[in-house]
Amino acid sequence: MENPQTTSEERIPEIGIVIPAYNESKGIRPTIERLREALAEAPFTWELLIVEDGSTDDTYEQAMALGVRVVRHDRNRGYGAALKTGLRSLKSPWFAIIDADGTYPEAELVRIAEDRENYDMIIGSRTGQSVHIPMIRRPAKAFMRRLASYVAGINIPDLNSGLRVMRREIVEKFVHLLPDGFSFTTTISLAMLTDGYRVRYVDIDYHHRKGKSKIRPIYDTLNFISLILRMAIYFKPLKFFIPVALFFMLGGVGVLFGSWHWLGRIMDSTATILVMTGVQIFITGLMAELIVRRSR
Repeated sequence: MENPQTTSEERIPEIGIVIPAYNESKGIRPTIERLREALAEAPFTWELLIVEDGSTDDTYEQAMALGVRVVRHDRNRGYGAALKTGLRSLKSPWFAIIDADGTYPEAELVRIAEDRENYDMIIGSRTGQSVHIPMIRRPAKAFMRRLASYVAGINIPDLNSGLRVMRREIVEKFVHLLPDGFSFTTTISLAMLTDGYRVRYVDIDYHHRKGKSKIRPIYDTLNFISLILRMAIYFKPLKFFIPVALFFMLGGVGVLFGSWHWLGRIMDSTATILVMTGVQIFITGLMAELIVRRSR
């Protein structure tokens, strides 16, 4: 098969692969080498782009030494910003991403891409036989995954995997929603799932990373939760407003009977305020749901 790196302008490769890299001097070279080896026999044409996100080490020099195409940010702009730069820099109808830290098995990119025509996004789910996710991160990831599954209405085995293949035109449709940080993958997952696109999860292994993780556990966890709630309001408003409305309504009922049972008097004003607040929140949710449905 003709090397897609030298494909003429008239023939656009089928899949554009983007590797965002920020201070990944320990992982970038072996990642590129293994990916090239895996893609050598791929049943599709491809192009590879490294987006070097303002690293302070020699990530850029190592990538350039391997003869791959590199786009460089003058400063660190974030994981999502690097992916959006890659999206704008490629023309392929399919957009694939993989991290530069050696955690994802590069050969799996070829496997999950083979069935792409039947789906809009195929995600490498880190639920294989050998998965190395630090124990300290697992409780937060499990909570976020369950919250996102509730919003999407289906079970999500892996919310923010960094190995996936997506239809370019659909990613571009949601690009105005996609953040510049690590929550890029979470956002595109929720956007496509809640909007009814065909998404498939494929089990993959997940290795120990090379170098230091860029994740900030507390800040990024809170940011992910905030993002999931915002996406719920944007795509599935009632998923957010109904639980909040029920909380206030049941709180009002609880105050009504609790005050009569334990205090010997009825706190009718407090109970009424809580119930009416719940009703107003529910009505707001209905209006938001109507606006979302009409806008589609």
